[in-house]
Amino acid sequence: MEFVQVTLIDQPIEELLETVREEIDGYQYDPVKHSIMLKDDQQELMGMIRLPLAYHIDEDLHLITDRATVLYLAIESGNAALIMTEGEEIIYHTTFSAYMTRKKQGFSQIKYLNKKGKSRAGSRVRLAETTEFFEKINSTLNQILEEEVIDRLALSCSKSLIPHVYQSKVSFPLEKRDSKLYKIPLHIPQCNYTNLEKAIKKLKDPVLFYDEQYADNIQSLLE
Repeated sequence: MEFVQVTLIDQPIEELLETVREEIDGYQYDPVKHSIMLKDDQQELMGMIRLPLAYHIDEDLHLITDRATVLYLAIESGNAALIMTEGEEIIYHTTFSAYMTRKKQGFSQIKYLNKKGKSRAGSRVRLAETTEFFEKINSTLNQILEEEVIDRLALSCSKSLIPHVYQSKVSFPLEKRDSKLYKIPLHIPQCNYTNLEKAIKKLKDPVLFYDEQYADNIQSLLE
């Protein structure tokens, strides 16, 4: 099913939630995707509204706060960026880097080890850097969570690196199925502060995705 995508720019969140409650026959909040599923009177999926993480709502679509505290973490081989926000305000940020990429081949040491092993000195250095890289990230996360109460931890990380996040000697602070964990629904080409901040700005407004055949059913949202 292909969905039309509409960004609901400057849409007051309480008005949006009220419109869904009053105008949509069936709706359901999905906390994993932080989205509202929109269904017709036959319980057929018409579309969904992806909500900004600054908004914390309950399952009955009532606003708890529009200033949720969120950690955004983007990781790639050798680079990572971390930004903490309260509402739309950035209150903390840092970056991480490590020598994890083979310069001539241009791919990460992790992928290389899967093919060639780790006999050479350069490989051992990169492997040590890789280990320290994830330990530093997790240490920082744990320290923040000891000092702050967060509503969400939003993560952008490739499948090949996820095992290293969770197998680090310093534990990742959340379990894989923790309800606070959120997968950032955007590709971040380079994991630095600038690109992560751009991604956060793209996620600051609610986004409506809908099947065009149901446009009449959700006209109240489009207006």
